[in-house]
Amino acid sequence: MAEVPEQESPSGSASPKDLVAGVRFHATGKVYHFDASGHADLENGDFVLVETSRGLELGEVLTVRPARGGEKVGSLKPIRRRATGRDLALRQRRQEKAEEALRLARDLAKELDLPLKIAAADYTYDGRRLTILYVSEDGEKGVNKLRDRLRRQFGGPVTLRRVGPRDHAKFLSGYGACGEVRCCSRFLSEFQSVSMKMAKAQGVSLNPSEITGMCGRLRCCLVYEHEQYAEACKSMPPVKKRVRTPHGEGRVVGLLPLKGVVVVQIEDRRVEVPAQEVERIK
Repeated sequence: MAEVPEQESPSGSASPKDLVAGVRFHATGKVYHFDASGHADLENGDFVLVETSRGLELGEVLTVRPARGGEKVGSLKPIRRRATGRDLALRQRRQEKAEEALRLARDLAKELDLPLKIAAADYTYDGRRLTILYVSEDGEKGVNKLRDRLRRQFGGPVTLRRVGPRDHAKFLSGYGACGEVRCCSRFLSEFQSVSMKMAKAQGVSLNPSEITGMCGRLRCCLVYEHEQYAEACKSMPPVKKRVRTPHGEGRVVGLLPLKGVVVVQIEDRRVEVPAQEVERIK
């Protein structure tokens, strides 16, 4: 039987042999995607060297998957090679050097009396570029002065990048009100938008001390169950709506969405009624 030749993929589309790897450069950091087509033996947990906008970087492989149909793998930067033991040892030295740079940057910021907090320091894999992350409520005030001092101290390029209070809390780590290590330091790679509407839908106390994290922003965990609460509330009357129940007519004063229960004020008493037994009064 004659062998059927392998058909070529349309221009720009994915070939069956195309692979995409998800790589992160820091624990709980954002995952970036690279072309892994030349490394079919890559596995989750491997360390690789990749080219980035900051230069050569060393990261950990989190996922390896075939390219999806229509995915332009050629537009992704390729994985250079698998990291060696020497590469990992060199990364450890860079991390130790970054800790020294962090302490120095904090001392200089204090010496210059700058209105900012130094959150973290990071070197590229080759050690040529230092990035300092900081938090400030006064914009860029004093940043140029600090950058000049750091460049003279280290004799190389230094980038100062402003981050938000949630990123700052992520670097500090610590424990949340639940008694567990804070989500941002443990597994959150990206922050989602959190609103007071989510807290209201879940019946959470709106006391700021109870719904804000150590970053001073609404707790990220308010997002986790929001969709379930929102879906459950669709079949329930809104608060303040007048309804008819087996116990009589009254006004809705509360919802227990996950239990499917409506709390109704009927004259001088409150009763909990299953949502399916509640009829809205038009």
